[in-house]
Amino acid sequence: MKTLESYLCGRFVAGAGPGEVIVNPATEEPLARVSADSLDRGAALRFAREQGGPALRALSFAQRGALLKAACDAIVAHRNELLDLAVANGGNTRGDAKFDIDGATFTLTAYAELGAALGDVKVLADGDSIALARSPRFAGQHLRVPRHGVAVHVNAFNFPAWGLAEKAACALLAGMPVVSKPASSSALVAHRIVEILVEKAGLPAGALQLLCGGAGDLLEHLGPQDVVAFTGSAETGMKIRRMDAVIRHSVRVNVEADSLNAAVLGPDVEPGSDSWDLFVKDVLRDMTQKAGQKCTAIRRVLVPLPLVDRVREELCDRLAGIVIGDPARDGVRMGPVATAQQHKDVREGIDALTRDGRLVYGVADLKPVGVPAGKGYFVGPVLIELEHGAEGRTVHSREVFGPCSTLVPYAGTAAEASELVARGQGGLVTSVYSDDTAFVHEAVLGLAPYHGRLFLGSAKIAEQSPGPGTVLPLLVHGGPGRAGGGEELGGARGLEFYTQRVALEGSRPVLDRIASRSGA
Repeated sequence: MKTLESYLCGRFVAGAGPGEVIVNPATEEPLARVSADSLDRGAALRFAREQGGPALRALSFAQRGALLKAACDAIVAHRNELLDLAVANGGNTRGDAKFDIDGATFTLTAYAELGAALGDVKVLADGDSIALARSPRFAGQHLRVPRHGVAVHVNAFNFPAWGLAEKAACALLAGMPVVSKPASSSALVAHRIVEILVEKAGLPAGALQLLCGGAGDLLEHLGPQDVVAFTGSAETGMKIRRMDAVIRHSVRVNVEADSLNAAVLGPDVEPGSDSWDLFVKDVLRDMTQKAGQKCTAIRRVLVPLPLVDRVREELCDRLAGIVIGDPARDGVRMGPVATAQQHKDVREGIDALTRDGRLVYGVADLKPVGVPAGKGYFVGPVLIELEHGAEGRTVHSREVFGPCSTLVPYAGTAAEASELVARGQGGLVTSVYSDDTAFVHEAVLGLAPYHGRLFLGSAKIAEQSPGPGTVLPLLVHGGPGRAGGGEELGGARGLEFYTQRVALEGSRPVLDRIASRSGA
């Protein structure tokens, strides 16, 4: 059986011990073994600081952007191979796999282009110079400079390619080396990407390392110049923030955690209209794409009372046409969830949600296509409905990370919709579907404090929209409260996490020269 080796200190190395077996979640067939036992994680962080950091900081933004372009080209050249791995290891349909792999290359391209636009400088001026006295010669200037540490990235199982790329693109362009730790259950794709990049992308030694297997004592070796970006459960995010090394060194931590994303249908939207069709399509996609295992997936569907019956009927009809089974087979629209533990958690979560409302769609006797009886971690799509006015405590507090959404009726006012959504205590994205500008405006003001992003669906953008579940590299990704309180991407904003803002005060001509030449 294949053993996934970590790439640390400039070489591939296997951990000791039996480790963990990675399986195909559709068939439970063993695919590989992974272990990080006995690996020196502290040495990997030192290698990044001493080798990767100086090499990256010696390059301009344009040169770092060129590295990202080379990384993107290398991944694109192996796209079909990576798609096959994602289907086998992630339970992805071919379309799901494209969403992950192409999302990774799209993000790398965006940051490569940003690097080219920033040009041949090594640090960034942050705003204009500021007069500090009556004489214009005494001035202040803010700069952003790369931190002299390492960026530790702990990624989730659902997007092994995109998760790696979205974090690494920002860090590498900012001039910080990366140690990336993928989730073991879906590590085949991330491992193969790093193999490809080592061979073909020309990254400096220590710029990108990969730890396959358990994190172990990795975070215990953090120092004051290091940063951690984590995607996963809120519970694990809190544990990271409470670690001694994090507290002692005031380590920057970015967390993307649970999110009870919502879709709000406006009372003005008529059945059969372009806005209606966009709404139904987006809800259906988010319930079934990657078996609902997206941090941005729609978990709560808010519908005005007069439209609830029609929405329920249409969603149930469309869900009945979803073919579930081995994602490697033609015609299958939804595969399994990623792991046996995930399967257990999703089933328990669905049971908890149905105690708040009633089950309106769900197949009890699921028979996945092309899968031996009793094999695979399959959960069919589930739609639950609350009564109007019901507290729905679990619906508004527990994210079920699978193909499950809940219909939440509301009276049709933006104020009520905002109050219901806010019960989720912070999310990554909520979408509002309406062609009524006044309704949208009021909804935005009510929803914005609780979210990192709002998607405003309407007839005007129905033909152009990728939907709320797609994370775009030029817009921020993250959210307050339950969603972790973090923020990633956002174009140049993504560089801020990996750089230090410093205020200079002195002679304006000197400051102007530093800001314009910035380390060239």
